Amino acid sequence: MSTLHTLPAHRTTDRLADLLERLQRQLPGMTRQLLHEDDMLYRSGARLQNLYFIRSGMFKTTTLSADGREQLVGLHFRGDWLGFDGLASRQFRGDAIAMDIGEVWAVPYPALLEVCMADREVMTVVHEEMSRQISRDHDSMLARCSLPADARVANFLHDWAASLDQRGLRSDRIKLRLTRAEIGNFLGMALESVSRALSRLAKEGLISFPEHDRRELHLPDVTALARFVHDSIERGAGASLKVA
Repeated sequence: MSTLHTLPAHRTTDRLADLLERLQRQLPGMTRQLLHEDDMLYRSGARLQNLYFIRSGMFKTTTLSADGREQLVGLHFRGDWLGFDGLASRQFRGDAIAMDIGEVWAVPYPALLEVCMADREVMTVVHEEMSRQISRDHDSMLARCSLPADARVANFLHDWAASLDQRGLRSDRIKLRLTRAEIGNFLGMALESVSRALSRLAKEGLISFPEHDRRELHLPDVTALARFVHDSIERGAGASLKVA
């Protein structure tokens, strides 16, 4: 499943700051956009002219399923890029929506290609980011397909906290900017299953909710969530061996 940070938080944030400084210096056409909660950054089918670098805030990407329902496909944090999935067709494949106040830098794609040709370090960082997002999507899909309900929710919260910590942000408290229904949509679970899983994780002492705010989540020990997921995988493997 997903793993904790590949880089210590301070190294990650320093590298993001360095990349942004390089891009600002080499791309005079790069523009800053400020968005508020529920603002649409781009829509599915729109022509891709820019990639977007998230400077602050949190974004979600959605698409339409085969039956026409909205499907949540990704959560994106500071330092992430938006738009990679539209490079082949030069059209965005989903909607990107701000989940709180956020800032992005619109990076003209043709100009970014020229910078990458001239600056190998920028090219390396962009390629690494593409690879990281592919790996993250792969891990997320694997978790949805293979983990039981409680472990699926625990893995989701662990990855969210790890993403915050990786960027030097507080990770022992999460503001759930998704409804239970949206979490279920992302994890392939019914709303009731998500609520029951959260309740059981709370009884285990892995998470807690302040009485005054049910959308704020406390994580006393993020590594305990990882151990819970690992133990669930081990129990599942043991049951499979017994059946065999």
